[in-house]
Formats: sequence, C-alpha cells, structure tokens
Amino acid sequence: MRADGAGRQDEPNSPFVERRTYRRRRLMDIARLLPILGALLFTVPLMWPNPDPYPAPGNQAGMATSAAITYIFVVWGGLIALSFAFGVAVRLWAGHWTEGGPQDERS
Repeated sequence: MRADGAGRQDEPNSPFVERRTYRRRRLMDIARLLPILGALLFTVPLMWPNPDPYPAPGNQAGMATSAAITYIFVVWGGLIALSFAFGVAVRLWAGHWTEGGPQDERS
C-alpha cells in the first residue's frame, strides 16, 4: 500500500491503514467540520423570535437586533480563534504524527 492509504486494484484490500495515514485523515475531517459548525452557529439568530414593535408594558418578547449583531460578531471572532488554534495544533501534531512520512522515505 502507498503511504496515503490508497493502493492498486490488484492489491488485497485491508480494512486498516497506517496510523499516520489515519491520523492525517482525521485532521482533514476536523478541518472540514469547522465551516459546517460556523454555518450552524450563524443560523441561530434566524430562529430567534422577532421583537414586537409595540410591546405591552412589562412584556419583552423577542430578541433585539443589537443582540443578534453582537452574537454574529462573537461567533465570527470565535471561528477565527478556533481556526488559528486548529492551525497551531495541526502544525504541532503533524510533525509528531507523521514522522517517517513520504519525505523521509526518499532520503
């Protein structure tokens, strides 16, 4: 099998791949989930009820637009921070997890 887990069609199929290939694929899966998480978090304000333009005294129904905008900017900043943290973590983990990768085999 090749280092990336793909093999020729005439090779026997194995349900297991190398550990470094498995971990590299899991890192790619996590990276693919971050935009989906962001899209889900951005849709939350769409489910909030609209504020009543003429509320009865003492009745605060709905969510103010200012609160929704604040939420959007907090989620946006959080996604930027998560992306940065994930990038740093991948840089640290990738060196440890993929030691002896295809570049080292050529040397």
